[in-house]
Amino acid sequence: MKHTYALLLLLLVGALPAQAQRMVFSGRITEAATNQPVPFASLFVPGTTIGITADAEGRYQLTLTQPIDTLAASALGFVALKKPVGRQEQQTVNFALRSGAVALSEVVVRPTENPAYVILRRVQAHKPQNAKRNLKAFEFDSYNRIQTTITDLPDRLAKRKVMRDMLALSDSMSKGQASSKSRSLPVFASEILSRFYVQTHPVRKREEIRRRQMRGLGPREGSVLSQIMGSSFQDYDFYPNWQNILGKDFISPIADGWKLAYDYELQDSVFVGKDWCYQLAVKPRRAQDLAFSGTIWITADTYALRKLDLTKSPEANINFVSELRIYQEMTSPEEGAGLPLRTRVVIGVKPGEEQVGMLAQFTTVNSNFERNHERDLAFYDNPVETAANANQIPKGYFDQHRPDSLSLADQTTLAVLDSVRELPSVRSLLDVADVLVNGYKRVGRIELGPIISTYGFNDIEGHRLRFGFRTTPELSRNWLVRSYVAYGFRDGRLKYGTRISRIIERQHWTVLGAEYRHDIDQVALLDNEFGQENPLFDAAARIGRIRGSRPLMRDVSGLSLQTDIVRGFTQKIMLRHQRFTPLYDFAYYNTEQRVPGAPTAANITLSELILESRYAHDEVLVETDNRRRAIGLMRWPVFVFRYTVGANHLFGSDFKYQKFNFVTTQSVQVGIFGRADYRVEAGYIPSTVPYPILKTHTGNQSPFYNGAAFNLMRYFEFVSDRYASVRVEDHFEGLLLNSVPLLRKLNWRLLATGNILFGGVSEANRNLSPPRHPSNNEPLPTFRALDHGPYAEVGYGVENIFKVARVDFLHRLTYRDAPEARNFGVKLSLQFKL
Repeated sequence: MKHTYALLLLLLVGALPAQAQRMVFSGRITEAATNQPVPFASLFVPGTTIGITADAEGRYQLTLTQPIDTLAASALGFVALKKPVGRQEQQTVNFALRSGAVALSEVVVRPTENPAYVILRRVQAHKPQNAKRNLKAFEFDSYNRIQTTITDLPDRLAKRKVMRDMLALSDSMSKGQASSKSRSLPVFASEILSRFYVQTHPVRKREEIRRRQMRGLGPREGSVLSQIMGSSFQDYDFYPNWQNILGKDFISPIADGWKLAYDYELQDSVFVGKDWCYQLAVKPRRAQDLAFSGTIWITADTYALRKLDLTKSPEANINFVSELRIYQEMTSPEEGAGLPLRTRVVIGVKPGEEQVGMLAQFTTVNSNFERNHERDLAFYDNPVETAANANQIPKGYFDQHRPDSLSLADQTTLAVLDSVRELPSVRSLLDVADVLVNGYKRVGRIELGPIISTYGFNDIEGHRLRFGFRTTPELSRNWLVRSYVAYGFRDGRLKYGTRISRIIERQHWTVLGAEYRHDIDQVALLDNEFGQENPLFDAAARIGRIRGSRPLMRDVSGLSLQTDIVRGFTQKIMLRHQRFTPLYDFAYYNTEQRVPGAPTAANITLSELILESRYAHDEVLVETDNRRRAIGLMRWPVFVFRYTVGANHLFGSDFKYQKFNFVTTQSVQVGIFGRADYRVEAGYIPSTVPYPILKTHTGNQSPFYNGAAFNLMRYFEFVSDRYASVRVEDHFEGLLLNSVPLLRKLNWRLLATGNILFGGVSEANRNLSPPRHPSNNEPLPTFRALDHGPYAEVGYGVENIFKVARVDFLHRLTYRDAPEARNFGVKLSLQFKL
């Protein structure tokens, strides 16, 4: 027994040196051509899972507990190298790697730094050669497909006739495979083939729509929406710091301030096409920020953005949008600066957890790229041009020319939509939707409306009925006629108006217009020269107590001509004749003598020549058949200058005068501070005229916030013949509140406002109106000027309360001792913003 134990002991002692042998390998991995270190190279034992990663200087140390005979090193862009090793306990083994088919550029890495940061710094350094904005020009063919689907359709909605009809048709074509619990109903699809052109300095864009077809509950042919579904409005470019999506500014994962907004992880190295790329995971540092989560692929040799797959964070502070996903693949850097090869965007809209949702899918496939082919600027004068036969689609045309293949679900969707539009219940739904969106009801070749203005009530007219119409492109593409007639049952007056526009030439949008109107107006709205057609505002202005708003009857007739001198630079000339008949106590001296007892008059007659210039750099203008509209954000300032001259004794005119007006507006992205909208306005009237012709600054005595008014100023509190104002409204999005644990779940957003107004009135204009009425010696309503410096007010507030409500807290900074001055106010408003 003792011999047995002795034998086992000898065997164990003999085995210990072999099992406990410790081998330490160290050295450096360098580039053979330059002897520079290869950072983060891989060192491994061939045929095993044993290995480590070298540091930023290419140095490594590998400790093993068993003997090996070969050691290998490899790195991205280099040929792997194997070396034989001995059995010494301490060995120095250096590797000099030769470049492979993909060569890595030299990088500088800080000790213990995230290797993804090295790549991001290189992306910033290579932006000038990779971003498409650094091309002189580029163009490509584009295929664009849009599909919209109603999701999570509840039973109560599915029981309605129009939905029953559509679901029955959808189920029959999908062979009844849809689930009743989570039914999805396709409602619209469009396909567009076009050629897209861009010049970068200055920025000019043009899209030639060659073929277009729409299926299902789509917009009416010729409408603005039907024009904006091409590739020019699906342009996602992540090289700029900010990407505006759905009116929100998302920070790009390769923005200049990338480290402040994102966390990164280097996951892998893979081929995308023929380009070897780094695969990086990205996620926002703060989940509530408008930033992306997902993956980006960066080319290893040129550090260009090759592909991305990004989604918004579920906690991002954006309303109603349940899903936002963007997939994009760029052209290879070998072809030049990156252009979008394929883009797919999915947007899900869902107001609430238990409510019906909407899913929109955008697919864009581009081909036939051409870089740096410059064209004359006049080529870009018409940003969107639709071929005359664009809507005439031969059978099977898109099946032959579609650059991608449709999935079985997509094929079923298109088949359903080809038939659903013909259902009678669907046609009725389309008619109702058209009234809600456009405010007009189509009847044959005319449209009746605006519907919202049909009935109103105020203390001058009593019950007011209005009937109006406008012509459609089916009646004429070059003529647009708008006309109405109204009647007030208390005052017994008939009101009416007609406006006619004739499109003379489309390339420069040359339009001749004529107008005649006889209706009630208000002094505060007479100088609203830069207002736009707004049926809701027009209707609201004639509702309620307007007697205290200094109403008058206004007769207006005019001729106008406008044209674009060059793209974005519009000139307009107008001849206008007006007559005001005040419906309140009003008088002015109509002779040089301005003392009590001197002759006065109440009615005012004016004959005017108006010249207007408008410049909007890079504004996106969309033409319908007989209208043109601007869409999108005002990324560049829009300048408007108007000069008005009044001629005395011409067609009974009572005054000779001049008026100068200037306005500039813009929406500005201000980095982490959100988006600010500003408006600068100035005017000067060097003549002596009654105060209805001067500038009456808009006040607001209602409990509701009005962005176009001075919200703590009373109605008619200040009048000017020379003035300048600045309005700023900054929406901070989720800044600050996203960082407060108890508040960030509410998704509230801070905002700030500031208004300042400088103005004054000459002595001549102050003395033009008598203090008392000449017939009854009663005091006449008067006005006040800004005699003691500017009027100023500031505000701060919270928006997105319950996703729709906004509360503003306002402070009046000047004229605080004025009679009935409100120095602090709280205003409410409702708004639907993402």
